Amino acid sequence: MATTRFGHGIIIHRSVWFRYTGDMKALVLTELKQPLQLEERADPELAEGVVVELKAAALNRRDYWITQGMYPGITMPVILGSDGAGVVDGRDVIINSGIGWGGNEAVQDDNYRILGMPDDGTFATHVVVPAENVLPKPDHLNWHEAASLSLGGLTAYRALFTQGGLTAGGNLLISGVGGGVATFALQFGVAAGANVFVTSSSDDKIERAIALGAKAGFSYRAEDWHKAARGEHGPMNVIIDSAGGPGYNNLIDLAAPGGRIVNYGATAGPLKELGMFKVFWKQLHLIGSTMGSPADFDAMLAFVNEQKIRPVIDRIFPLVEGNAALQRMSESKQFGKIVLEI
Repeated sequence: MATTRFGHGIIIHRSVWFRYTGDMKALVLTELKQPLQLEERADPELAEGVVVELKAAALNRRDYWITQGMYPGITMPVILGSDGAGVVDGRDVIINSGIGWGGNEAVQDDNYRILGMPDDGTFATHVVVPAENVLPKPDHLNWHEAASLSLGGLTAYRALFTQGGLTAGGNLLISGVGGGVATFALQFGVAAGANVFVTSSSDDKIERAIALGAKAGFSYRAEDWHKAARGEHGPMNVIIDSAGGPGYNNLIDLAAPGGRIVNYGATAGPLKELGMFKVFWKQLHLIGSTMGSPADFDAMLAFVNEQKIRPVIDRIFPLVEGNAALQRMSESKQFGKIVLEI
């Protein structure tokens, strides 16, 4: 037996060629664009790491994209799921789903990967992860909330603070509120003392965002919504966007001189043209961001603990109804995180 120390002083025993004895249940992707299969698996093996007995897992848009073949390097069969929380040797833990970031805080290593593809993930009763990827569960969170935090919370934290440099009193715009990362960005921005504004195509989602502390919201389907936002509230110091696409130039118009536009996705596709004159004349920072380093994860957990932030849960499904959870994800109706109860 060996021991590994991980976050906040917890020590986990680590076995070389550990064998878990018992029947593990898992939702397995065996064929693209087909339902996941609930399977029983016995005795997962590993050279190094720990086995987490999962209490809950959470969905990300990534899981749905993988089922549709819209993700690089898909291998099957595989257990999907990146987010999860559970128990290791009697300790309540949360999983950091980013594996192998590397030593450069500025960018992930070429070998960086996210739990759930290609490694088996958290849509199961048990999951194997590196010992350094389990950290203490925040005491104020229940299992569903804790399981929701990892990927979305980390992505939002790095985009807002590490890359976006958000400060109290600044104007922050979050596009497409309702998804996991955008909802975390809303909660984090409000907790940090920023003036938070949101966009959505749904009036209901805008109203829910305002209930969580947003100052105002705008429908991105409305013509010249960005001009209305600027006229009513002024330019935005930080903009967090996951869409890209044709609407990106509206964000450039809305950004304050010296402002930062941070992108963690491009769901609306590529830009046909970019208003470069405004980019250099306004001295804008166009920044890419994805996931985050272990240092970002530690800082995110500390922030959540200090501010007592509770993730917004959209709906909870039992593990056996994982396909229904993925269907809800595909419809983009959720506000907050969709959770599987293990």
